[in-house]
Amino acid sequence: MTGDTHQMTQKESQSESRKFISGFMFLSIAAAGILIVLYAWRLPPFHSHIQSTENAMIRGQITLISPQLSGYVTGVYVQDFQRVKKGDLLVQIDERIYRQKYDQAKAQIAVQEAALENNGQDRLSAEASIRQGEAALTNAQAQEVKTKNDFKRTSELVSSGAVSKSVYDSAKASHAQSVAQTRQAEATLEIAKQNLQSIIIKRASLEAEVENAKAALELARIDLDNTRIIAPGDGQLGQVAVRLGAYVTAGTQLTGLVPDHVWVIANMKETQMANIRIGQPAAFTVDALDQAEMHGHVERISPASGSEFSIIPPDNATGNFVKISQRIPVRISVDPDQPLSERLKPGMSVVVSIETKE
Repeated sequence: MTGDTHQMTQKESQSESRKFISGFMFLSIAAAGILIVLYAWRLPPFHSHIQSTENAMIRGQITLISPQLSGYVTGVYVQDFQRVKKGDLLVQIDERIYRQKYDQAKAQIAVQEAALENNGQDRLSAEASIRQGEAALTNAQAQEVKTKNDFKRTSELVSSGAVSKSVYDSAKASHAQSVAQTRQAEATLEIAKQNLQSIIIKRASLEAEVENAKAALELARIDLDNTRIIAPGDGQLGQVAVRLGAYVTAGTQLTGLVPDHVWVIANMKETQMANIRIGQPAAFTVDALDQAEMHGHVERISPASGSEFSIIPPDNATGNFVKISQRIPVRISVDPDQPLSERLKPGMSVVVSIETKE
């Protein structure tokens, strides 16, 4: 009986021991789960100075190359993904019409400059006419004075009977004729002066025509130059969409130019922005380079959230408001002299980590 009691006591002890172990394991697993959640959400006691996001991409200043005028393509001198230098000829548009317009504008300048030269000659002629008119007026005035004196003397003599009435009439007519000639000379001189003034005013108009012709020539030269589509800078081309003989219009996308300079845009949650500052070091891993890690620094921070730059900004003034964490774009420069920096291409996905500890 005593042996049975001892066995029962031993079984009870083992059962209680197993219960204790099971409870301890459950509590341990629950505590571990809670700690993992706290660590994942960076809640106390797990605080990290590193702010990370997977919402990040490599960016670059991609230039879409398009013509400024219309015409048939007479030459395509590049291929897909080719590297080019600034000033390299990419595409040639038929220049015949634009060259003729340029030559026509040059000829128009010659015409306007010739008209300006003629105006100068007209001015010299008008000035000579004024001098001639002044001389004619002086002569007419002298004749008027002479005939006036003759008429006065004849009038005195005719009253005494020294000269006949016919001589008196002749002197009177001569004086009247000289007066009329003086008035005519004055009018002729005034016409010459007005003609000179018109020529002077017309010169300003002709000079404006010359400048207008020069401006037209410059526009024609620009159009002629624009038939040559050249690379605006160094970089690598995208796909070349234009083909020889195709007709293109202004704004037709021919290809894209991707420069060598790239950077990272990390869209951080607004809850991560409290301690992010310009100049802080950052690291990022590149998906396309087998998670290779590279380094950079915070260069700029957006002045507003990404949603504020959308075409239709969100309007939260509704009765069904749900708070959504906004994203703040952060620009990160890529540190120089990194072996894989040349392989970074715009559009690549990266995972960014920013060290916010001062």
